[in-house]
Order: sequence, then C-alpha cells, then structure tokens
Amino acid sequence: MVGVGDDQRIELLFGELFAIAYRVGYRIVGDVTTAEDVAAETVARAVVHWPRLDHPARRQAWVAEVAANVAIDVVRRRGRLLSDTRPPVADTGADRTAERLALAAALASLSARQRQVVVLRYLADLPEAEVASSLGLSLNTVKKHTARALAALRRTLGPTWEEVDLAPDT
Repeated sequence: MVGVGDDQRIELLFGELFAIAYRVGYRIVGDVTTAEDVAAETVARAVVHWPRLDHPARRQAWVAEVAANVAIDVVRRRGRLLSDTRPPVADTGADRTAERLALAAALASLSARQRQVVVLRYLADLPEAEVASSLGLSLNTVKKHTARALAALRRTLGPTWEEVDLAPDT
C-alpha cells in the first residue's frame, strides 16, 4: 500500500529523473520546448519500465541513455524535415542545427557502451565514479571507454568538436 509520504518521494524521484532527461535532451536538441518533450517521453518510459529499474544509480543511467536516444531521434527527424522542405540557410540557427545533427549521428555511431559513458559523463554531468557505479563497471573501464569514445568523436566531428556549446542557456 502506498502511504502519503510515498507520493512525495515518488514526485521527488521523478522530478530528479525529469531533470536528468531534460539536461541530456537539451544538450542534444538545443531547444527548451523539445527538451521538455524529450524529458516527458523519457519519464513516461521509465514508468513503464519501473520494475526493471531496481537500483537508483541504474535509474539515472537508464534515464540518461533513453533521453539521449529520444533526443537523437528528434534531431534526425528534424534534419530530414529541414532537408525535405527547404535548402539550408547560412545563419547561426542552421549552423546549430547542423552541429546537432552531426553530434547525433556521431553519438549514434559509437558502441552502446561508449555512448552510455559519454552521455552519462558529458551530457548528464555525472562524475566518472558515478558513471562506473551506474553502469556496474570499474573506474578504469569507464576511463577506457571514455578515451575510445572521445577519439572516435574527434575522428568523426573534427578536433574542435568539444568547443560546440552544449550547455543549457542560462
């Protein structure tokens, strides 16, 4: 039976998961409204999969990964829509969209484990130790996957890809 305090704990937990999903989604899609949609979709999926999300650290990892996948799908669809409806325009909006399309494609090209590590470490802002705990890996394994993923991203996106502004606007 669910008590009164349980409702408050559930609201706090889902608020925390929504915040993680929003942060990851925003850094990929670059739009507040779309990031909120990504976060809402992610939390809805978490509700469906809740029985399998048994450990709090794994919940964060799962939410970040699902948010990244949903956001990547959104960016891909947006890119197809843009290319189908009009020629690219040389302005900063088109440049940001192109950067995000390239990032989404590059993230999708990583192995599942490399993508998980990059999403948790750089998009969800988790420290390496927390990434290791969330994924059930050793710290050295996380560092190895991070190094390989970053090398792959540099090869795909060029040496200056890390200069792309993925931080939320404040």
